[in-house]
Order: sequence, then C-alpha cells, then structure tokens
Amino acid sequence: MIVTEGLVKTFGKLVAVDGVSFTVNDGELFGFLGPNGAGKTTTINILTTLMRPTSGRALVGGYDVVSEAEKVRRIVGLVPQDITVDDDLTGWENLMLQAGLYHIPRSEARRRAAEVLELVGLSDAAGRRVETYSGGMRKRLELAAGLLHDPEILFLDEPTLGLDVQTRAAIWEYITRLRRELGMTVFLTTHYMDEADSLCERVAIIDRGKIRALGTPSDLKASLGGSIIDLEIVNGGSADVMSILGRVDAVRRVSLADGVYRLSVDNGEEGLPAILENLLRSGVRVSRVVMRKPTLDEVFLEYTGRKLRDETGSWEEAFRQRMIVRRMRT
Repeated sequence: MIVTEGLVKTFGKLVAVDGVSFTVNDGELFGFLGPNGAGKTTTINILTTLMRPTSGRALVGGYDVVSEAEKVRRIVGLVPQDITVDDDLTGWENLMLQAGLYHIPRSEARRRAAEVLELVGLSDAAGRRVETYSGGMRKRLELAAGLLHDPEILFLDEPTLGLDVQTRAAIWEYITRLRRELGMTVFLTTHYMDEADSLCERVAIIDRGKIRALGTPSDLKASLGGSIIDLEIVNGGSADVMSILGRVDAVRRVSLADGVYRLSVDNGEEGLPAILENLLRSGVRVSRVVMRKPTLDEVFLEYTGRKLRDETGSWEEAFRQRMIVRRMRT
C-alpha cells in the first residue's frame, strides 16, 4: 500500500508538489496523470526515496520514505522515463550489474535474471549488446531491471512514451501478466489516456502540484454527464447560441472550440430533442450533431483546462534523471 498525507516538495519558490494526499491499495494498478511539469515525476521520486519531501508524509509498503528509506528501496522497483541500461553491455550483463547493486547473491541473480528475461520476452536477445536493441526492447529490458529484485511495488514513469502502438501493446501485455502472476502493486504515469482508461483501476489527475480529481475512470467520466453532444451551427452569433444552450435544463455545461459547441448532458437521448427545439425556435440552424460518451481526455481537460500532451523533456532533464536513478542503485 502507498499512503501520502499532505505531501509538499518545493524547489526555491517553485512548489512542485502541493499538499498531495492519496492511497494506493495493495495489488492495484493506479494511474497518475498530469501535463508536463504537473508534479508526476517529483512525486515518484519522493515515493522511491530519490528525493526527500519538504513536508508531509509518505508511507510505501508501511515504511516511511524518509526515516525508513532503505526498507522502501528493498520493496520497490522503478522503471524511469529515460533509458538507463548500458548500451555497451549485453542484456544479461546489465541485469547482473543491477543484481550487484542490490546485493543479490550470484546464484539467485542468475535465476531471477532468467525469469524476468523470459517474462518480458528477451531470453533470446540476452546475449546481445543493448546497442543492437530496438526502442521497445530497451524498454522491456528496463522493465526487467526494475523487476529483478522481486519488488512488491512497481513504479512506471511513462513506460510506453515514444513507442509505436504494437510495442505499447506488448509492454502492457507483460505488465498485465506480471500483475496477474505476482499480485504486484503498480503505480503508473502515462500520457496515453487509452492506457489509463482500459488498464487502471483508479486514476488521479494532478496539475500544478495539486490533485484535481481521483476515482475510477468510469466515475470520472460520469462526472461530466452521461453524454457529450457536439453541435456545428450554420448561423447565429456565438454569444447568442451559448446563451440559448445555457438555458436548456438538460445541459450541464457548454463550451465552444474550433466552431464546435460541446455540451455535457446527463442523458443525451432525452436531452437532445429539447436542445434542438430551443435552437430551432430561436432561428439557429444546426448542420451537424454528434452524440457520444465522455472520454478520459475530456475529463482531463475539464479538471486542468488543457489537453494532455506528449512531453519529451530536455536533454538536461533526461541527464539529471538518469544520474539520480544511478545514485539510488549504488
């Protein structure tokens, strides 16, 4: 289990994490969603003891991340956003190096390395240098390294960022399998809403260091209403149309972007006739109507005011993250 209570992390005047509180249950796959600079990686760094919080408290597996940091490190695995495996070594040599950093006895290290390589589908490539691996293979080796010491809790920071659809699906097949076979708790950050929606049991949305929403994907989508209706209008000023739509009882909220009026309603099938009737009565002609269920992308937009976009980060940030991970392993 992971428990955070009023977690705060500041860098000078910058508040990166601002009073964050949440609980992750044993065996849960928990999604942590946020735009660039929201506080996701900083939170992971605190929970994996790479950083100390400025204030607040965090327990991982029942251990305090500050006063019992060494115990936390023994039970967590971390797959960072940036690749940290050594290109000059083989896949097997990378895992043996990792085992040494965790002081795993050689015989056990060999057994575990064989197991995790099989789990991520890299047994046949174990003897090849990592420089010959594809991007997806490197990610899978990074996952194997995070699993080598048999952690109870696995932290995945953007594990599929930049991968093609097929490789993303393969990575998630491995993660789903290890959860099923090992009962592992997984804490995930991702930019892919389809991943979070289909895989996570609960998600938290963080923006500007604060938790904006927390719940199951279904509950969060339901918070926007049962249906989303997109309307395109032939005539009528936007202010007039917004005013007309705002007076319809069925409409919970309405927005306008790129010429499309987006309405949240509790029941689209019941509410749409009233919406169209009010517009037609006011002389407003509708050229296109699309009705659908809300998406997690729209939940994110609702709570943060912006769309989730891919973040690649600067090379300075990538280098800093790589160095901090390597310091943890020594």
